[in-house]
Amino acid sequence: MNLWDATALAVTFGLFAGIFALARKRVNFSVLTFIGLFLGTAVGVVFRNHVEYVQPIGRIYVNLLLTIVAPLVIVSILSSITSLGSTAQLKTIGGRSVYWLLSLNLVAIFLALGTALLVGLGKGANLATDVDTRSLDSIQKPFTDVLIGFFPTNIVKDISENNIIPIILVSILVAVSCSVIADKAPQKVAPFKALVEAVREIIYRAVGFVISLTPYAVLALTAAFTSTVSADTSQLWPLFTLLVVAFVVCFAHTYLVNGVFLRTSANVSPVAFFRKILPAQVTAFSTQSSAGTLPLTTSLLRSRVGVPSEIAGFTAPLGTTIGMPGCAGIWPILLAVYAVNALGIPYGLSDYAVLVILGLLVSIGTAGVPGTATVTATTVLAAAGLPLEVVILTLPISALADMARTTNNVTSAAVAATIVARKEGRLDDAIFDAPDADVTTLALTAPDDEPTPADAAQPDDDALWGSLPVGACAIEPSPRERVGAR
Repeated sequence: MNLWDATALAVTFGLFAGIFALARKRVNFSVLTFIGLFLGTAVGVVFRNHVEYVQPIGRIYVNLLLTIVAPLVIVSILSSITSLGSTAQLKTIGGRSVYWLLSLNLVAIFLALGTALLVGLGKGANLATDVDTRSLDSIQKPFTDVLIGFFPTNIVKDISENNIIPIILVSILVAVSCSVIADKAPQKVAPFKALVEAVREIIYRAVGFVISLTPYAVLALTAAFTSTVSADTSQLWPLFTLLVVAFVVCFAHTYLVNGVFLRTSANVSPVAFFRKILPAQVTAFSTQSSAGTLPLTTSLLRSRVGVPSEIAGFTAPLGTTIGMPGCAGIWPILLAVYAVNALGIPYGLSDYAVLVILGLLVSIGTAGVPGTATVTATTVLAAAGLPLEVVILTLPISALADMARTTNNVTSAAVAATIVARKEGRLDDAIFDAPDADVTTLALTAPDDEPTPADAAQPDDDALWGSLPVGACAIEPSPRERVGAR
């Protein structure tokens, strides 16, 4: 065992103990997550290239998150659709969810395209085109194959591989069938609906367990990433502008564009909203996985923002595969403009219009996992007839850019869910205006349940999770939400 690697692991566990002690003292969950982020950066800098034993901790957390994604999506959609009350509500919620997710991505595409053209992204860069692109062959697929892949042939295999679109389609099929039968003979599907609700409570309890580990995982993930960042940046200077533009555009869309949509379409305070979903943003920034952040996103939407469980459980999972403005909108467009300018490729207005359409199409069925931006960029560049070598040449900065891209993806999905809830007249302003509740506590309680003394912050729970001041978990769903969710 390497001494430096062992020392890094020992220091990390010592910092874990410090975070646990702060959790015992009821330090805010967002604060704990940020503490983990900063401590992880320090560990990575001090123990550069010596975090071999720390890195698996973060990967285990990501695996745990991905493990509960499929069960969460299935139970959320089944519960959401079967509790809507009628198939008419499904049409409005489903249609509005897709509309707002794609609308946010379309704005992101135009923002990326306009910014890239304005700064002349890629001009002056000397791109080599003699790179072996065989490594991209395995991920490059024709659009027809991608479309066929949306429809499952083996749902068990899709669940094991977290293929979200097929999972969503099968879940919707079963849930809609249940709703149609319930419209005519509710007693026939009553046992099934009761089973779904019971499983939902179990899954939410499991989600709470995993979410509570976020500050520790953020520390380990940040340490591993910071430690392995190359100190030799001379070869990255030609790409530095691309990285800066990617961060600027992603964060401009995350906060400015989404803020405008929140104020004009949902009539909520953007500042308050971003504060409430901050733990999900930090987790997305660290894990670089929209799907992995999904459990935390849905919990925050229900417990802090006031989005009903049936909308949060439908729109947020959908947002991990449709829309995805960071990975499917901004990044492919930036790479395309970078390639056009760097290689001096003649490009006209019609060509850029095709890029916009491609960016919108590729956002349907995007996988919310680390590295998906490489797949979407490859698809867009191949369809646009641009050299795929650019994707490989930009891989050194892609991991850095993925932090901003994933934060944008997660935020936009949460914004879409909030807007849909407002348009449906279901956004609970009492929850939104209340002091921020501790998501690690509320995630353990199914959203439609009446909190009981056993659900309140008990000493054993506090020792395990940490929470906000006593009473934070006593936020109840509004009567309107409870009626709609039953």
